[in-house]
Amino acid sequence: MSESPLKIGVIVGSVRTGRFADTIARWFVSEIGKRDDMEVHVVDLTEPALVEELKLTLEEAGASGSAPRLAERIAGLDGFVVITPEYNHGYPASLKLAIDYVYSEWRAKPVGFVSYGGMVGGQRAVEQLRQVFAELHAVTLRDTVSFHMAWEKFDEDGRPYDAEGPAKAAAVMLDQLAWWGVTLREGRAARPYGG
Repeated sequence: MSESPLKIGVIVGSVRTGRFADTIARWFVSEIGKRDDMEVHVVDLTEPALVEELKLTLEEAGASGSAPRLAERIAGLDGFVVITPEYNHGYPASLKLAIDYVYSEWRAKPVGFVSYGGMVGGQRAVEQLRQVFAELHAVTLRDTVSFHMAWEKFDEDGRPYDAEGPAKAAAVMLDQLAWWGVTLREGRAARPYGG
């Protein structure tokens, strides 16, 4: 049994100017930072290298292309937490593009969700993402973290007004991520995933 920390990718899915994702991501990364069983790797879809790679992939290869830099980063991770807003009852196109340009690297790995939005807190986006990740043979976690009317839930320093509730939700999800992350990492090491 491996005791090394799980390498967890926190995927920041919004690329909009002025996005609220930065506030959510900073808070969530600080929650993971409280644990010694996980190592955080932020994958921000606004990173210039990723933006350029995905743009070139679209222009040069169309739907059959791949994004090698992104794929390499995803391959080196043991699990993921996707931070997603809900736009028009769905998740952002930028997130769909990034997910679709990586394939086998998602397989047999756990995926958790932190969502935010209006009255339903991004839960419609999460339900759609569950279907996408199921097709990629990833395991989505039951429990999520959700911020309803998110912009009203944080102070000017980016801290939740109700720190206890979101922290408890994050802890539950991260405990599930740890279990699945270790179990699936050991499973992949013992027997390569097929299918």
